[in-house]
Amino acid sequence: MKITNTLTGKKEEFKTIKENELSMYVCGPTVYNYIHIGNARPVVFFDVVRRYFEFIGYKVNYVSNITDVDDKIILEAEKLKIDEKTLTSVFIDAYVKDSNNLGSLLPTQMPKATEYIEDMIKYIKDLIEAGYAYHSGDAVYFRVSKIHDYGKLSNQVLEDLNVGARIEENTQKESPFDFVVWKNTDFGLRFNSPWGEGRPGWHTECATMNQEIFKDVIDIHGGGSDLKFPHHENEIAHAEALHHHPLAKTWMHVGRLDMDNVKMSKSLGNIILVKDLLKDYEYQAFRLLLLSHHYRQPINYSTELMEQFNHEWQRIKRALKSVFIDISIEYYNTVEYNETSMERFKDQMEDDFNIANALTVVYEEIKNMNRSTELSEKARSYYTILKMLNILGISIEQKRLTDEDIQIYQDWQIARSEKRYSDADQIRIRLVEAGIL
Repeated sequence: MKITNTLTGKKEEFKTIKENELSMYVCGPTVYNYIHIGNARPVVFFDVVRRYFEFIGYKVNYVSNITDVDDKIILEAEKLKIDEKTLTSVFIDAYVKDSNNLGSLLPTQMPKATEYIEDMIKYIKDLIEAGYAYHSGDAVYFRVSKIHDYGKLSNQVLEDLNVGARIEENTQKESPFDFVVWKNTDFGLRFNSPWGEGRPGWHTECATMNQEIFKDVIDIHGGGSDLKFPHHENEIAHAEALHHHPLAKTWMHVGRLDMDNVKMSKSLGNIILVKDLLKDYEYQAFRLLLLSHHYRQPINYSTELMEQFNHEWQRIKRALKSVFIDISIEYYNTVEYNETSMERFKDQMEDDFNIANALTVVYEEIKNMNRSTELSEKARSYYTILKMLNILGISIEQKRLTDEDIQIYQDWQIARSEKRYSDADQIRIRLVEAGIL
């Protein structure tokens, strides 16, 4: 298997640290609102990574955190006149529902930041004692100058960063590049600490949870491409400061999903919520859209693009349902796979998760299925397609047919062959309503 490592910028041979075990951490949601379809892209992609490793026999520990203490949460709770815990509880449940509705399995662990506050305080104490952090004014800051290769993930050179634009000016800091690991505040959710009441910085939250859960270097750390700097860069700085080892062996970043070539953002209002999209389209069509583009490349979303993949999914679904009916009528129950196609599918998945090319194998197998005249060949293609789609988190509900269902279907076929189109249309409506067609 080969994966492009963002840290090196190269496609590298990938081997897990422990044989047949995969450790993976993916930055999860800040729960102050519903997720939009741009947020959904990492949810879908890393679900496929997890599914594929499990398919080839790995035990996967997939951790994705929940940021449940943050300025955005506090401001939204204040606006709604409710406490932060009530707000985050609502949107954690909403996130879980949206993830399920997208066809994604929940991560094996979903730690909340608020569950690790004491660990974060200890982490910050250790950073201060080691000379990597300092208390100044109303905050504790990380000394970026102590990390000699800071910027290596995002290829940033500190001297080139524009202080006042990308870097916030602050006279409390020793250097404008230093970042907050703890800030004191008397507003919103806060916790006691040696430096006063306040809350941890976002980067410190993820770095601490990584250390507490995994204890050591992990196989894959992932997230959206917009997290490379400063979030992931600062996570790396934490790990190197305290533990003197990389945070992760391989870094994977998913390209943005833009709307009309503009970054999708709640603040801009150019978003489509997942829950709203799935009122109009089946989740399988949206997954096809996302997975048909290489994960590292951006996607420019449009209604036309969504309609294209909705049409594609309906075509796939009709083909599979048709063969399922043939199998049911003949009581054919031998499950076989086209091993050649499965190997080609695996080759593409293991080439930096080239899912677009893996889907080409699926489409070719659909053509084989449609062209086959022997039921055994059709069935083999059918089960092969289902297996490949399942690895991609795409499933299809197939209603087990009763003798009555089969009789209605055969009546429809007879009416069509006899050109009794009015009767055929009426029977077809019954078949569609029953979920058979």
